[in-house]
Amino acid sequence: MDLLNKIAIVTGAGSGIGRASSIKLASNGAKVVVVDFNKETGEETLSLIKEQGGEGIFVQADVSKSEDVQKYVNAAIETYGRIDVFFNNAGVIQKISPLTEIDDAEYDRIMSINVKGVFLGLKHVLKIMEGQGSGSIINTASTAGIRSEHSMAVYSASKHAVVGLTKSASLEYVKKGIRINAICPGGVQTALTNSVTEMFETNGYVPDELPNMRMGRYAAPEELAEMVTFLASERASYMTGSIVLVDGGLTL
Repeated sequence: MDLLNKIAIVTGAGSGIGRASSIKLASNGAKVVVVDFNKETGEETLSLIKEQGGEGIFVQADVSKSEDVQKYVNAAIETYGRIDVFFNNAGVIQKISPLTEIDDAEYDRIMSINVKGVFLGLKHVLKIMEGQGSGSIINTASTAGIRSEHSMAVYSASKHAVVGLTKSASLEYVKKGIRINAICPGGVQTALTNSVTEMFETNGYVPDELPNMRMGRYAAPEELAEMVTFLASERASYMTGSIVLVDGGLTL
């Protein structure tokens, strides 16, 4: 198995891409530190890992709080002694609306989780990986980090920031044995994307333009998990600073 006995941390692991990737990493031999704000869904993911014979622990954390990020890093080190893979994945979607109607609290919520959470994860995990002289980090950006999405100005800005953090961090650590890449999903069948339709129905607001799902379907979370697992492994040994589109042609 590609990741036999490697230690992986996955944030936002309670659902969607985070859950699918946690299970896939474990099936490839990794021991997984499952991190989520939601205790119930996070523990469900851990149970699914153990049901297939995998190993891991669960840590409840708010990724926007430095002390919580330090908590999941400490848990990984105290339990397993190192961190080989970090899937810096936790994120939220904004309430879809015109820019002028986005209130300050919504802006702060999106940027706190999507940008500060990714930054804090990088900050704390990189210190460990630098000491080891090795590691692979995968950040979750979005197609909205490559091009803007209509009526999602703050979300688009947050994911552009994730792309920028990925490129800058990869440049800093390119000679230190640490690879840092980002995936850009575009339309994945998760609770997060399901909430978009609910927003349209609840708010009565539909953007002038909607994403063009060129393949005629959303991706399954497991399809993104395949890319995460590849980037985590030595098969991607010459990849760093890469912003990888997994979008079914959405950005074409």
